[in-house]
Amino acid sequence: MIRKLPSGEYRLYSRKKNPKTGRRRNLGTFKSRTAAQKHERAVQFFKHG
Repeated sequence: MIRKLPSGEYRLYSRKKNPKTGRRRNLGTFKSRTAAQKHERAVQFFKHG
C-alpha cells in the first residue's frame, strides 16, 4: 500500500496491520510513486519466492 505524505514523498506500507501495534509496517519512503511501486514488486517477489 502506497500513501503520499504531506512532504510530497511516497511511503510503502505493509498490506497487513501489525498485530502488536495495530498499524501498518513502514517498508520505506521514496521520492517518486514509480520508485515505491518498483520496491513493492520486489517485496512481493521475496515474500513469495
